[in-house]
Amino acid sequence: MTSSVDGLVSGLSTSSMINQMMQVEAAGQTKLKTKVEKAETAITSYQSVNTKLKAVKTAADAMGNLASWRSMKATSSATSVTATATGGLSGMTGNLKFDVTSVARSQTSILEVADTTAEAALPATITIQPGKWSPDNDNDGIDEFTAVGDPVEVTIPEPRTMAKMTTAVNSATTADGTSLGIRAYTVNTSGNEGVVQFSGMKSGAANGFQISGLEGYGKGGANPKTTSARDAVLTVNPGSDAQYEVSSTTNTFGTLMPGVTISVTKEEQGVVVDATADSTAIADKIQAMVAAANEALSEISSQTKYDVDTRKGSPLTGDFTVRQMNQSLLSQISNGLTYTKTLSTDADNDNVKDTATVEFGSLKQLGITLSKDGSQFEFSASAFNDAYVKDPVGIQEAGMAFGSQLRTLADKQTSTITNVVLGRKTEIKSLNDQIDNWDVRLATRRQALQRQYASLESSLGTLKNQSSWLSGQLAGLG
Repeated sequence: MTSSVDGLVSGLSTSSMINQMMQVEAAGQTKLKTKVEKAETAITSYQSVNTKLKAVKTAADAMGNLASWRSMKATSSATSVTATATGGLSGMTGNLKFDVTSVARSQTSILEVADTTAEAALPATITIQPGKWSPDNDNDGIDEFTAVGDPVEVTIPEPRTMAKMTTAVNSATTADGTSLGIRAYTVNTSGNEGVVQFSGMKSGAANGFQISGLEGYGKGGANPKTTSARDAVLTVNPGSDAQYEVSSTTNTFGTLMPGVTISVTKEEQGVVVDATADSTAIADKIQAMVAAANEALSEISSQTKYDVDTRKGSPLTGDFTVRQMNQSLLSQISNGLTYTKTLSTDADNDNVKDTATVEFGSLKQLGITLSKDGSQFEFSASAFNDAYVKDPVGIQEAGMAFGSQLRTLADKQTSTITNVVLGRKTEIKSLNDQIDNWDVRLATRRQALQRQYASLESSLGTLKNQSSWLSGQLAGLG
């Protein structure tokens, strides 16, 4: 490494002179660095525009999706019955009348005991038989139990207490190692008096059980008391020739009406559930698309604008490709809507056979217009709702077509910008490689200059010494 040679003989600031010369030498590299900075700034701007265009694509895709146009709202005539619209492709409008014949419940069995804490006279084992319950068919007030699967014997360890019995039940498993689906615990009702409760963990008639071995072990020799598990049952079209029943192990019915979930909480008669198209939800999808388009338009304008007063441009000023995207988006409205509809397909429904071109015209029929200055989209939900009520099929068809066309345009635009960004990144890599090469060249040049000036100082030193010697010799001759 060459050391500083400032002022050894000449008194010149050679380091400063070398730095100034290196600045001139590095002018080419400085220009390359400036190009990299501009390219990186442009990439950031391209990506900002692309983010907005992707939002347009997403919103337009939602508008063109059939599921969006199947949005529904559901109402129930009974406060004990909740109807929730889930919509989707399978959703269908309509109404349904039914009686809630029964609600779902899990099984509960209890044993009343005089003392829940003391050691008690309990059997060494009890047997739990899984099974299912059927409705009371002989009108004796008791549902009918049918055993399903093998019984499970539960051992109660000594000293036998209610706590040890509940622990043994909670730990018991079937032959294949699965849980019994029962939780046992004690409840104090007065002082130490209380009940031992066995509760099924799932509702539904198929999740029942019977406990054998506790007969006579309750307070005063009482037997266990059981409330059977039941399904929720709806009687649809009650009192008509089209009457039928639908059951559920829970109090929720998800397939009774396409696109509607029904939940019940108590027995009820004459319940009517209505499912209607939710034009407000559809309008919200269109509004979201309009908002996304306006944000994209604003971003494009911001990134390409030129300030006449300050004579300063934006990162993408002069970029025709991006500026043209603005006009292309606005043209989707100003040019009106024309689309192709399918009239028929082949027998396998794979290929379109017949189509027709539809000249829908102004998008004002969908509630979509341009602002007065022509720079933004505008949307009127009330205008859309009015048109949708008059012709729901036609408006749906046109709305889906417009959403599809806008999505295709946005997709094309995002692909274009993505390719431009990739090109800029390749350019930046090439520039950085050149900058790195300049670093090597400049380092070599600096070393050469340092050696040159060091040599100069050395030569000047030699001349100075020679001059001093000659001066001495001349002085001696005098």
